[in-house]
Amino acid sequence: MKLAILSESPADEAAVQVLVEAVLRQPVAVVKPSLRARGWPSVAQVLPSVIRHLHFNTDADGLVVVVDADDSVLHTPPHDAPGYYHPRCRMCQLRGIFRKTTKNLPPAHGRTRLLRGVGIAVPALEAWYLCGRDERVTEAAWAAGQHRGVMPYTRKELKNRVYGTDRPTLAHETEVALAEVRRHRHDTRRLEYDFPGFAALASDLRSWKESLTSIASSSK
Repeated sequence: MKLAILSESPADEAAVQVLVEAVLRQPVAVVKPSLRARGWPSVAQVLPSVIRHLHFNTDADGLVVVVDADDSVLHTPPHDAPGYYHPRCRMCQLRGIFRKTTKNLPPAHGRTRLLRGVGIAVPALEAWYLCGRDERVTEAAWAAGQHRGVMPYTRKELKNRVYGTDRPTLAHETEVALAEVRRHRHDTRRLEYDFPGFAALASDLRSWKESLTSIASSSK
């Protein structure tokens, strides 16, 4: 399977690849996107161009996009209702960009569309890295803090707990991130339970296998 990964830093993209392979239960070949992103606004801005480049100029099966939630509105089940769109929910925003960009693209490289995988780390990927190490760090805990107006921790505190500093070098950030996500290589159920933003990505990825199997069967 060939895919591209777009996130907020090279360290994040390396960690996301490990998690994608854990969900799919197979190694993947990574196709480099045409543009890189640094931070949430950049990801949203370059995503349409990345989708079009991958669709027309590569044979990638799909694109995985993972960003931090930061202080945005969290995605909830009602957001999945047909036609619903919350303008401050990053899951809704990214899915909306995919829909709008791919809506009228013609078939290319033997496929009708680029498969979509979207994950939102609440409040940041460092929370995923602490999964299984600190039971207090969950998406539900962050949501409850938003509701009360008293957050259980800050993103800076999460960085310090993961890396030992809130300003890690890229090399150190990558090394630590990979070590943490590799704990979940054989079982992602805890991550999916504690972080619905990861469970949504896992659901997308599992649907890829069904789509690709269907395409392979119809081409025989």
